Amino acid sequence: MLTPKYPPSDHAPTPTPTTASTASSTVPAMTTPAPVTPVPASNRPTIQLTPGSTLVLVGGGTAVVLIVGTVLVSMLLAVAITGVSVAICAVVLRSLLNDSRNGR
Repeated sequence: MLTPKYPPSDHAPTPTPTTASTASSTVPAMTTPAPVTPVPASNRPTIQLTPGSTLVLVGGGTAVVLIVGTVLVSMLLAVAITGVSVAICAVVLRSLLNDSRNGR
């Protein structure tokens, strides 16, 4: 599932020699190779970045980083505030329990 999938490699077709053999001929026939048609380097479309699209990509990436950073910092602050409030509640409850045990 996580193994990379490579596109098939582009190879030029191998020429197949044509042999003209005749039974009565003693001279070997000259074979001409089949013409090789050029194969494009890649069938994948190329992406051309213009200066405007580069700025859009950089701006979009910056916005994503800032938004994710803001969300993570706010979650960290929420956890810290919750921890401090639980600690304060624990101290108040401990104080109330100690006061009730001492009869005050």
